[in-house]
Amino acid sequence: MKHFTRRPDKAQMQFIFDFFVRQNELIERIVWTLTFAAQLVLLVVLVGRDRARRYPWFTTGIALLGLRLLAEVLLSGRMAKAPLELTIYTLADLAAIVGLLVLVEMAWQAFARVQRSILIVNTVGLLLVAGALLYFFMGPWPVWKQLATLDSTSVKLILMPLAAQKFELLGALLAVGLGLMVILFGRRFKAGWRSHTQSIVIGLFAMAVSLLALEVVVLRTYHFTPAEQASVMRLRLSFAFAHELVYLAALVWWIAWLWQDEPGAANPEQAAE
Repeated sequence: MKHFTRRPDKAQMQFIFDFFVRQNELIERIVWTLTFAAQLVLLVVLVGRDRARRYPWFTTGIALLGLRLLAEVLLSGRMAKAPLELTIYTLADLAAIVGLLVLVEMAWQAFARVQRSILIVNTVGLLLVAGALLYFFMGPWPVWKQLATLDSTSVKLILMPLAAQKFELLGALLAVGLGLMVILFGRRFKAGWRSHTQSIVIGLFAMAVSLLALEVVVLRTYHFTPAEQASVMRLRLSFAFAHELVYLAALVWWIAWLWQDEPGAANPEQAAE
């Protein structure tokens, strides 16, 4: 005798969909809470263990990301849409710019003993490669003639998130290059294994790889048909959630390593020398 499985009706399908939505929202809240708590703990470690003086831009970047995370939750629904978006985009732009300064700080800490001319040549070369990859492969870019027909507020709401995204992607490309250089050559200088500088760079490297993977998925699925929309959105959300988990893991990694003193250092001040 054959057994047939009855297809669920629309009410059951809607119940299942709502269940998964609630589950995802619950998971997102848990990840948000853990991420924000980890940011606070990391800031305490940076200040309490006297690492903030050695890595001021890294400390500022973590504080900005925490403020942005908090603002997205506290201000949502309490401000008009346009001012809320301008506030969030301003924090995103500041965080992206500080992220680039963090990479400069890490490069200086890792390769301070390298000759100035060699350091400048390598920095310019890395910037050219990352800039070319960003321009040619990390589109789309706005059509400036169309922007000229919009009012100033609309232009800001388009350009501010675009600037944050492009600066963040540029930082990710640079972080991959810097990470490879530190892993390969850091031991010769001041960024050997178990050093605070290399530990920070490894976390930045992992975050950059996950962000670039998310961007590749978005670009590869940029032109999709309505029939593929649901599966594409699930794929994008999966990669976005994976990136959030990588950031959370990086925070835990930084807390663990920055709490400890570097090998051969009797105190944090000696480790910074």
